[in-house]
Amino acid sequence: MRLLLTRSDLQSVLDVDECLSALRAGFRTAHTVPVPGQRIRTDLPFPGTATALIPGVLPGVEAYTVKVNAKFPGARPALRGVICLHSGRDGELLALLDSATVTAWRTGLAAALGTHTLARPGGAVGVIGAGAQAELMVRGLRALRDLGALVVHDTDSARAAAFAARHGGRVVGGAPEVAAAADVVLLATWAREPLLRLADTREGQHLTSLGADEPGKRELAADLLENALLVVDDRELAARTGALAAAGLPAAAADATLGEVLRGERPGRTRDEARTVYAPVGLPWQDLALAWAAYRAAGRDGRGQRADLPA
Repeated sequence: MRLLLTRSDLQSVLDVDECLSALRAGFRTAHTVPVPGQRIRTDLPFPGTATALIPGVLPGVEAYTVKVNAKFPGARPALRGVICLHSGRDGELLALLDSATVTAWRTGLAAALGTHTLARPGGAVGVIGAGAQAELMVRGLRALRDLGALVVHDTDSARAAAFAARHGGRVVGGAPEVAAAADVVLLATWAREPLLRLADTREGQHLTSLGADEPGKRELAADLLENALLVVDDRELAARTGALAAAGLPAAAADATLGEVLRGERPGRTRDEARTVYAPVGLPWQDLALAWAAYRAAGRDGRGQRADLPA
């Protein structure tokens, strides 16, 4: 019997603080695993793409994940899929988890961790793209630091208004207005042209860009990336499919990875007046970090459903 963990199951067992701790540990140790994770993406003969992330592995966890996602920008939710959690001893299928929920949590909370690591303390927060990942970014940041005023913009004005109401913020009319009002800017959109350029920002500002996670997507212009302390989660992946690729920049344009900063191998922000950017793509081990936490918590709390599926 395999465990099925739905969206509601996952929301009941995932804990922000525990997930942040698991992700922080993963950034510090994932580089010691000799098997690199792979991110495979293909266009479809439909208005969407398919992505697979394999294998999600971490030291000390005797399990691995395989994730398959469909991304359809016009759908709600735009991301749908499944994460398979397998035993590392014999490959037995342990659980099937809703990918949209795990992906939003691991992406948003990992971004919150990167933002907290690089941004100056305090200040106003701006959100561009008020979806599930932005929701978890704000929740994660609130668990890590005190937040100032919040401003938000989304092309869907109703969604922006609902986000602002939930978080005690206000809606503004566009991305440049967010950047003008905020000290920390969080972007999570489907943009294919830069939303912000160097001239839209100021010294000391931090920006986290989640939208450039596959070819053709782009949130920040090249002049902004070139004039900021730029941190990614994986240099080669960022140069192949992420923010570096979208801006036509090489892997060497990244100043550090977040893992290097958290391990003390590279400095993060060293000057208050520096611009900083965190532009991750998303790595397979992050799926395992949260899937494993959810699987163990569900077993402890009796959540999820047992299904007679092949091993």
